[in-house]
Amino acid sequence: MHFEDRVAIITGGKRIGASVALELASRGMDVAIAYNRSAQNAADTIARAGRFGRKMVALQADLADVAQCQRLVDDATNQFGRLDVLINMASVYREVPLDDTDAAVWDSVVNVDLRAAFLCSRAAIPHIRRGGTGGRLINFADWIAASGRPRYKGFLPYYVAKQGVIALTEALALELAEDHILVNAIAPGPILAPPGTSHAELASVEAATPLGRWGGEAEIVKAVVFLIESDFVTGETIRVDGGRHLR
Repeated sequence: MHFEDRVAIITGGKRIGASVALELASRGMDVAIAYNRSAQNAADTIARAGRFGRKMVALQADLADVAQCQRLVDDATNQFGRLDVLINMASVYREVPLDDTDAAVWDSVVNVDLRAAFLCSRAAIPHIRRGGTGGRLINFADWIAASGRPRYKGFLPYYVAKQGVIALTEALALELAEDHILVNAIAPGPILAPPGTSHAELASVEAATPLGRWGGEAEIVKAVVFLIESDFVTGETIRVDGGRHLR
């Protein structure tokens, strides 16, 4: 797929999502960024994208809400007149002990990390089909889920949701192959440290990563670009983790 004059929606336009949005705009795409509470971050990204001469909009949506998933996709498509690429990046990631993981905690994670990826994809598919030229769905999993086993306690709903994202990616890839809509997932590892990470924690992650460093958002951007450009990769989960899964 070429980039010029195509349209993408990115859910979760903060930090790495912002870098992806700017790269796509620089390559000629119009982009809708979905945010929940990070309005200022979205506004900053749009301001930075102005130099590329492409249209970029920010749309508020709580993706834990079923109706808002549909509204987000419909609103973005109506503004741009078409849809070619959906990137499901929105995610809830927090540590909760098993004994405190009740139905509300479960839903707060799974509804965003897995259910919203399905609902936004379901809303996007008819719009992409109408374009008649195929499209791309890119989901975000996690290197731990892609490694096939849990590694840390306290992340039960997150791990299950991200395993589900991989299964969703494979099933949708099969369902949509005849429409030339390619569906893939990216499983990031140590890309950007969460705010407040200590020097000791940074060093610990580096020591556990075969390449010995954090990747940086540019590595995710490269993976997204590859999956949009490729016309023969579908149903795949690409680990971008510096070899972290090998240890």
